[in-house]
Formats: sequence, C-alpha cells, structure tokens
Amino acid sequence: MNYLTDTDAEKLFSEAKAASENTYSPYSHFPVGAAVLTGDGTIVRGTNVENASYGLTICAERTALGHAVSIGKTDIRAIAVYCRTNAAAPCGACRQFILEFGNDIVVIFMHGEELVQRTIEELMPFAFTKTILAQASEVVDQDHNL
Repeated sequence: MNYLTDTDAEKLFSEAKAASENTYSPYSHFPVGAAVLTGDGTIVRGTNVENASYGLTICAERTALGHAVSIGKTDIRAIAVYCRTNAAAPCGACRQFILEFGNDIVVIFMHGEELVQRTIEELMPFAFTKTILAQASEVVDQDHNL
C-alpha cells in the first residue's frame, strides 16, 4: 500500500482543515477543505466554492487538484478532505476526478472519529479510466482498418 505515515496523513489533513477556513459556502453552510500532496512534496490547498446556480458549485477536491495542475503539478500522491461533520469522503464526481491522476492516489478523510486512508482505486472499484478509453479507441481504429 502507498498509505502515508500517520504523522504525514495528519499533517495533510490539518492542511485540508486550514483550507476549509476559506470556503465560499453561503448556501449549504457546509465548508469543505482539501489538500493535495504532490510527488515532490508540494502541498496545494482548495476549498468548495458554491454558486447560486447550484450545478456550478465546485468541490474542494476539484479546486485543489485544479490548482495543483495550474502550477504544473500532476504527479499526485495523496489528497485529504476535511469537513466539520467528520464524514467527508469525496463525492462520486470528485472520486472520478481524482482517479484521472492515478489509481494509487491515497485519499484521507474522517469516518466518525477515525482518520481513514484508502487508495482511490479502493474507493472506485471497476472505475471508468483513461485506460478503458484508450482501449476503446484501439478497437474503433481496428474496426476502421478492416
């Protein structure tokens, strides 16, 4: 397993908690923070940003990952998610978004009183991935060459 040490997981989770202080959640009043750990040790924060048109709201996880990509960091090692209710596993959309950057990314979140670490692959068995998309493209290319 690629899990972080307890100390490193707690540090990343603390970064996610700090990020939640900057949330923009005037509608749900559900502040969420996320912190991404990149392969070179950089930590990038993000928070949820809500919108009056609810469908345009963006979760903390996607904000943090988008920020990491925008500064050239796509080697993602782990992501921690914090909310005050101690029940902030990433939503389905965020799980799919995290998976885009690798199957072995460690996801850290509270489940009750326990700080949990799971790989994104453990949270998304049988996921739709870029590998599946590439295989589908190969099949289409083969069909066109017949």
